[in-house]
Amino acid sequence: MRIAFYGSSLLSAYWNGAATYYRGILSALAAHGHDVAFYEPDAFDRQQNRDIDPPEWARVVVYDATPSALAAVIEEAARADVVVKASGVGVFDTELLAVWDHAPDHALRIFWDVDAPATLAELAADPGHPLRRRLPSLDHVLTYGGGPPVVSQYEAMGARSCIPIYNGLDPATHHPAVADARFAVDLGFLANRLPDREARVDEFFLRPAALLPERRFGIGGSGWHDKAMPANVTRVGHVGTADHNAFNCSALAVLNVAREDMAALGFSPATRVFEAAGAGACLISDAWEGIDQFLAPYTEILVARDGQDVADHLAALTPERARAIGDAARARVLRDHCYSDRAVTVDALFREGLAIKRARAA
Repeated sequence: MRIAFYGSSLLSAYWNGAATYYRGILSALAAHGHDVAFYEPDAFDRQQNRDIDPPEWARVVVYDATPSALAAVIEEAARADVVVKASGVGVFDTELLAVWDHAPDHALRIFWDVDAPATLAELAADPGHPLRRRLPSLDHVLTYGGGPPVVSQYEAMGARSCIPIYNGLDPATHHPAVADARFAVDLGFLANRLPDREARVDEFFLRPAALLPERRFGIGGSGWHDKAMPANVTRVGHVGTADHNAFNCSALAVLNVAREDMAALGFSPATRVFEAAGAGACLISDAWEGIDQFLAPYTEILVARDGQDVADHLAALTPERARAIGDAARARVLRDHCYSDRAVTVDALFREGLAIKRARAA
């Protein structure tokens, strides 16, 4: 089966939180025998900040952010059995909707939403939005989170089918590693600075740092260089994916803070939840609906309602308990939340859908 996937970037996680999700899902699909082609624009300095070389399991086509280069990659959809347009490519997002027009009659047409809260807000504000008009003609909308609230909203807007394909773990990529002195803190937090996350970072990360001036805090990710922070917070800047395991294994605990819209919807575990759990890190997460569907509170993950809860968890945490929680989380994600498991669902969906369309055509 030939899969043509149009997304932000497979090769670079620079200002591109979906990269590890794409890698996990698509490498696992390739293991089912599928031929994967990934089309990404040369934009936002991502090609100058690659985390990986082109992988063996996918043909990666990097195209110039120009109309002529866009037209050339859109034409390649004509050779695919499954044509996927992801959300948040960043350039030519509206123009890329045309990939579905170039797909063969038998092909599945998929919109894969890696930021459902933002997409749904945009569609709700504009009933004439080009993507919203196309939803009834698509075979499936797949999302990387959101659960029942996202499914119901997409179906209300005309989608035939909306299925969450959650983030997961690739154990070959994220696993326990040797601690690194650069990241040796009591609480580590890794995320890029975004407007709809900043107030929650103030509450769940910076407030605990102010409450516990004797403890060490570390923040990684892009955009934090000019943010005012307590003296016990160390900024480590952009952390490439090659260093994620060391980051997760060097702190007593690792913090997860959902963006505001994702926390409101619930059922949206970030990629870093599974990456940290796969490394055996002790996770402290802000509270959101559905968290117990993925990890058991207080035995596999510590859940905080606010910054005071984070400070209380950290103050009471011993290395022994942190290790026990991290070990339990790792065992759980290895058992229930690997990308290989997610790919089984997607593979069956694609095979069944193609069989139905081919039977109808015959």
